Amino acid sequence: MRVLVVEDEQLLADAVATGLRREAMAVDVVYDGAAAEERIDVNDYDVVVLDRDLPLVHGDDVCRNIVELGLPTRVLMLTASGDVSDRVEGLEIGADDYLPKPFAFSELVARVRALGRRTTSPLPPVLERAGIRLDPNRREVFRNDAEIQLAPKEFAVLEVLMRGEGTVVSAEQLLEKAWDENTDPFTNVVRVTVMTLRRKLGEPPVILTVPGAGYRI
Repeated sequence: MRVLVVEDEQLLADAVATGLRREAMAVDVVYDGAAAEERIDVNDYDVVVLDRDLPLVHGDDVCRNIVELGLPTRVLMLTASGDVSDRVEGLEIGADDYLPKPFAFSELVARVRALGRRTTSPLPPVLERAGIRLDPNRREVFRNDAEIQLAPKEFAVLEVLMRGEGTVVSAEQLLEKAWDENTDPFTNVVRVTVMTLRRKLGEPPVILTVPGAGYRI
């Protein structure tokens, strides 16, 4: 899942981004509304975690822009105000969910995951294919009832492939969904991660390489 965190309190923004990355999400971070609009024009995000009170461009205007562009991106709006009227106003602008500060990080993660599921066609909360069972919420992977320990990026790549439901997923798509914008697009990190993931998943191999196209399960 690709997430953009937009928050002008840099310590909070960086802490949220670090936590979401540990949850196997690809996360970009900006600290004002103008930078957010630049990123949204360039990258495809599943979810934007958007502070409402932003410098340069207000969070309300960033949200309106996402809606006007017709993007499938979901918006989780953050605010220091817990007033019901503010929540209603934020939702009327076009936000998909609303979370007042301070918040529990576990709730933020749950809300981001719930919104992320709404950017794609409906899938069951636990993904199963080719003897693999992946639970995104619990961060658990099993093959034939044996649990497999994966690093965050390995988990993210496997989740993207599982959500592909047998279709071919290109290396570019994996890079887009599992890594942030600071990753060199010419790196071999996708190939290396897939190789490590294959080894951990064991025999017979379930991740197939489609020459010149990508990978599928």
